Amino acid sequence: MSSQQKLSRKDITRQTKPILCYAVENLPVKKGGDELYATLRTAVKYGKATLVEKLEIPAKDARSWKVPAGHMWRIVCTHGPQVADMNCWSLSDPKERFYSSKTRQIHATHLTTGDRLWSNMPYLRPLATITEDTIAYGFDDDGAGVHDVIGSRCDPYTHFLMTGEDYNHCCHSNLTRAATHDGLTEMDVHDVLNVFMCTGFTRDTNQYFTKPSPVEVGDYIEFLAETDLLVSASTCPQGDVSMACGGGGEPDVYPLGVEIYKLEDGFLKKKGWSPSDVSKYGGNHGL
Repeated sequence: MSSQQKLSRKDITRQTKPILCYAVENLPVKKGGDELYATLRTAVKYGKATLVEKLEIPAKDARSWKVPAGHMWRIVCTHGPQVADMNCWSLSDPKERFYSSKTRQIHATHLTTGDRLWSNMPYLRPLATITEDTIAYGFDDDGAGVHDVIGSRCDPYTHFLMTGEDYNHCCHSNLTRAATHDGLTEMDVHDVLNVFMCTGFTRDTNQYFTKPSPVEVGDYIEFLAETDLLVSASTCPQGDVSMACGGGGEPDVYPLGVEIYKLEDGFLKKKGWSPSDVSKYGGNHGL
């Protein structure tokens, strides 16, 4: 009997180095290639994109906006350190929406420049790509990063469990009000991209933790819409999330800005870009 056969399954598991779950190098390349997306990082700065809409998300509230395919949008820190919970849907079919867990599996627990926001099955395609992240935090000694896709949105149901109080300005409620305004319902609100939020898992207990967001006035995260989108974001009532949810206290909360940009006519097409396509899987699950 070989030494490998003598090992228990637990021993084999503990001795094996981590294996990435997906061969992400086999994913379809970005249309237009990495060179195009590198150019988009400075498109606004060098006048290749024009501001076409600007709005403010009030403190402890949510707003939504539409982004045509090939346009860019930014969420901007305008007044003080503040995080946001963001949802997005296909404008033509809101059953297609951001799929945080698949995005996490393909990219990482925290997103940054170059990462794509993938949609749910059966569509499974990039809804948007992050073209710039001015924070570019990386990961610190505690394993914390920024822009996470591991935590859900704060919600009134969990808040009630912890406090026994009704509270209507959790991100889930804020997003629900915005969704209702767009003809959607609470059931269309989904797990979020936690914009500007600094989070991780504790080393000793593996619990989800937060740190004060490193975002400063002037910082932004920027996206390219890979198809026509409806986007919504809530300014979290926890502000920079330096206090635990349901733990009491009154965080400082600020508005955030949103900017939508139109690229020069033909700019993307001549670089080989076109809107993303829904999955062409046709196996019907073997039925």
